[in-house]
Amino acid sequence: MKLGIFFLMLGYGLSQFYRSFLAVLSPALAEDLGASAADLSYASGIWFLVFAAAQLPIGVALDRYGPRWISVILVAIGGGGGGVMMALAHTPKDITLAMAFLGLGGAPVLMAAYFIFARAYPAALFSTLAGVIIGVGCFGNLAGSAPLAFVVAQVGWRAAMGGVALMAIGVAVALAFALSNQNPTPKPVGQALGSAGLLSLFRNKQVLLILPMIIVNYAPNAAVRGLWAGPYLADVFGMDAQMIGNVTMGMALTMAVACFAFGPLERLIGSKKILILGANTIGVLACAVLWAWPDSAWQISALALAALGFFCSTYPVIMAHGQRLVPAHLTGRGITLFNFFCIGGVGLMQFATGKMAAMMPAVFLGTPDFYAMIFASFGLVLAVGTVIYAFALDPKTS
Repeated sequence: MKLGIFFLMLGYGLSQFYRSFLAVLSPALAEDLGASAADLSYASGIWFLVFAAAQLPIGVALDRYGPRWISVILVAIGGGGGGVMMALAHTPKDITLAMAFLGLGGAPVLMAAYFIFARAYPAALFSTLAGVIIGVGCFGNLAGSAPLAFVVAQVGWRAAMGGVALMAIGVAVALAFALSNQNPTPKPVGQALGSAGLLSLFRNKQVLLILPMIIVNYAPNAAVRGLWAGPYLADVFGMDAQMIGNVTMGMALTMAVACFAFGPLERLIGSKKILILGANTIGVLACAVLWAWPDSAWQISALALAALGFFCSTYPVIMAHGQRLVPAHLTGRGITLFNFFCIGGVGLMQFATGKMAAMMPAVFLGTPDFYAMIFASFGLVLAVGTVIYAFALDPKTS
């Protein structure tokens, strides 16, 4: 099982790569395929929405059959097939189709690991274990920054994506041999296991109070790191792919550090709620800095992006809060439901910001004021989610 978790971490690294590499490839895709920022925002949004839509059926499969084969099949078909499609893309529509497959390929691995953690480890360790796998997986985020820019400069973006497809197939084969299944939890007498059981979660007031936080927490990080940072740094500060890669790598590093830090920090503070509220409030302030001073100095913007990366990485702690509200026989469905809202929130924000870009006059696109509007949008939704979460009860940290 430990070896299986290791390969799930590698699969999650690919998932992190899929959601972040467009920021670095945006100049090349614009030049070679005529892909605009709106095109890439739409393609990125498709990745997140396909990923989100896959969560609920994945949850059913986890509860009924365990994590092994759902992970193997989707990583092979989605990750391998999507990587090949991306390498062969010739139009923006081809990019969108490839991103849809890549979204499917990244969908099962984190939830398969969380399913194992929830079934096989003490509840008090969930935040730490959840943070560790995300922290390790963030190396995929790192790989989609400066290292990707270097590889693309050497062999081109098509060959680079072909290599990513081969890695996905390799991970799928490894999971087939290394990952074993957790036995499904028997359904308690008189309790529903199907959709009725899942819908019962929505009758829990505490679930309704944390859902807005789940929806908006990850959106600024994923959307800015995965796409908007690239056009922003290129248009406002004239950065090339290598410089964009360096700045986005800094953001990716802070995201990785946060994932390792927040689990132990939660136990030190003794409160999930205080940690989540404090960190996301600072995330709102980072968005405010990017809104107020979008073009003052690239160093200020880089620091604000790094702060956004760190303080909006409380996802493992939020998931640990949500997991406490889910009965054991609905573990797979419950964690994938929360992940559905988390990733779906990113997709909706990508569509919304892409629509904003498509509706703006051409003279306004690419200006500091345009990007200030984008950052203000992320800051506003994050602030709303944080305020609503402030009314939730703090689950006991034990």
